[in-house]
Amino acid sequence: MPTYNSPALDKGLDILEFLSAQSVPQSQVEIGTGINRKPNEIYRMLVCLEERGYINKEPISGKYQLTLRLFQLSHHHSSIDYLVKASMPYLEQLSQTINQSCHLSFFYQNKLLIICQAKSMTPISLSVEVGGVFPITQTNSGKIILAHKSEAERERILEASEEYQALSKGEKAGLEKELSALKDLKCFVQKSTLTEGVTDFAAPVYDINNEVMAVLVVSGLTSQLKNVSQDDIISEILNTVDAINVSIGGVPSDKE
Repeated sequence: MPTYNSPALDKGLDILEFLSAQSVPQSQVEIGTGINRKPNEIYRMLVCLEERGYINKEPISGKYQLTLRLFQLSHHHSSIDYLVKASMPYLEQLSQTINQSCHLSFFYQNKLLIICQAKSMTPISLSVEVGGVFPITQTNSGKIILAHKSEAERERILEASEEYQALSKGEKAGLEKELSALKDLKCFVQKSTLTEGVTDFAAPVYDINNEVMAVLVVSGLTSQLKNVSQDDIISEILNTVDAINVSIGGVPSDKE
């Protein structure tokens, strides 16, 4: 894909990104130094950003800080709505390519929420209900989400999980061991823990901060999957995850 230079836009974005990382207002000189530009180079852009309401100039110090304008823009649509709109074209393409239904799972209120699905057009295929909620510890996609949480956050989630609290000491230890092994996997292939005769392919989808925001899941009948290459399915899933990552502002992963 060809790249195009837009110096003015780059300058404005550099200023916004720099100010977003600062805890206190910054002067024109400090901003210029922070983005490796001369102060006089950024004067007009500072005026423009202030006029558009993205930054505010303190009347006494003359220093600049971000307003809530970017926050307001980002919250015109919920993160779920945004993710669904960005993902559906790629999910539909994946479903057509591998002849299997696929869906996205999202962590919501300590549960796993199905936020969208692309159904296979084959006569026999599996389907999940969009809006369905599942225990996070009892699904393969839920385990991926748990594996990528910080230790403190994972402990908080598990502490509030009735399903986890009902496990024996040995079962809890087994789950912890499984979660440790999942963190570095790009695609987790495992028999479904909820439905017999079903195999899940689950891969994490990352947000712009490289944190897992959802899991792409392909659930197929184990008997049908014997006749297809699982490596091909995994490859298509990872290609789809990369496409979704890029569409929401992230970067593609290294599939090697």
